[in-house]
Amino acid sequence: MNRIQLSDHFTYRRLIRFTLPSILMMIFISIYGVVDGFFVSNYVGTTPFASLNLIMPFIMLFAAIGFMLGAGGSALTALTLGKGDQERANEIFSLVIYTGLVLGILCAVIGMIFAPKVAVLLGATARMLPYCVTYARVSMLGLPAFMLQNCFQTFLITAERPRMGLIVTVLAGVTNMILDALFMGAFRRGIGSAAAATIIGEYIGALVPLIYFFAPNHSKLRLTKTHFYGKALLKVIANGSSEFLSNISMSVVNMLYNWQLIRLAGENGVSAYGIIMYTNLIFTGVYFGYSMGVSPIAGYHLGARNTNELRNVFSRSIKIIAAAGIIMTASAISAAGPLAAIFAQKSPALLAMTTKAIRLYSLSYLIMGFNIFGSAFFTAMNNGAVSALISFLRTLVFQVSSLLILPLLLGINGIWLSIVAAEGMALIVTLTCLIRYRSVYHYA
Repeated sequence: MNRIQLSDHFTYRRLIRFTLPSILMMIFISIYGVVDGFFVSNYVGTTPFASLNLIMPFIMLFAAIGFMLGAGGSALTALTLGKGDQERANEIFSLVIYTGLVLGILCAVIGMIFAPKVAVLLGATARMLPYCVTYARVSMLGLPAFMLQNCFQTFLITAERPRMGLIVTVLAGVTNMILDALFMGAFRRGIGSAAAATIIGEYIGALVPLIYFFAPNHSKLRLTKTHFYGKALLKVIANGSSEFLSNISMSVVNMLYNWQLIRLAGENGVSAYGIIMYTNLIFTGVYFGYSMGVSPIAGYHLGARNTNELRNVFSRSIKIIAAAGIIMTASAISAAGPLAAIFAQKSPALLAMTTKAIRLYSLSYLIMGFNIFGSAFFTAMNNGAVSALISFLRTLVFQVSSLLILPLLLGINGIWLSIVAAEGMALIVTLTCLIRYRSVYHYA
């Protein structure tokens, strides 16, 4: 089967073939995150499980930098490749990777120092505090690798090696899962071993692509000597600002969810939300994976000024996302009980709460895909401002507003439905931006 190139014409079949490895990669990342939660909840205990979910947004605050560099750097690199400047593309790619490594080390040191204070600020009880601090500090040891792994996931697609990205992710994830089973299932170690298993997988996910891009290869990209291109780096940050804001906002919103839930439902509420986040990652992984896979294609054709193919990719993408939304919403509603039982089978009260919560939360999947794609598409167009606007409103402003207002009207159900209200408001913004800029980029 011939390798698909960014310069190709994309039918539905070819588009799905090219993006499928990215979709599977994001789903697999979600699955091994679920495995982490499964072993902690079933072999370490409900308090450690609640502690893991409470401190996770703090860890993801730092990881957001990796997502920003990967998405923004990939967009600029794809645009540069489309213009035919291979050498410049390699230098931008190299600059982004080296910057990510340095920032990863600095952030890891900061995270270790402030983990105890942050855990207290997030509302950790006396029982939860030691678990929060242990998980956070061990996780920080893997932060540089986690940042690089996030960068390489998008750059492997731009390098026309999406299958390699999937293989590396599977290798890292399987390692994580096997070590989870050994550390917590067989050896009965504590929550620190869950973090240790994760960071070993992260180092595999970072080192394999690092070696590949340093060695001679036949991909579009290679790690080379570079210079400090200040303007290019600022462009990367601007392009990836939506992904940065999205991840930062999600972390802040997750903290607000936990604060509301621990107030209304105690540790069970926090655990229920943690379970939703694990299952949610699997479903939204389809949207994020597709958007990650299609963005370099759009960016390349923008750089090559091939507006016919840009329109083709945009039109087909909208139809694919609409179909996926219907399928995933129906699947999530019907599978809510079994999904909740993976984590909550020992607690009937938690099982009932989580099953209902998943069904209400999953209504958002009908809308969410358009907003995720819209933000990623503007990143591919190298319009970081519009992309950031959609992400900022969607993941922070609308969700915070909904989280503060709906529980006053609907109680705990208002917490689960806040995502639906937020995505609905964000869809209006996304459609407005897509209509406003169609004459600028000629994608519709």
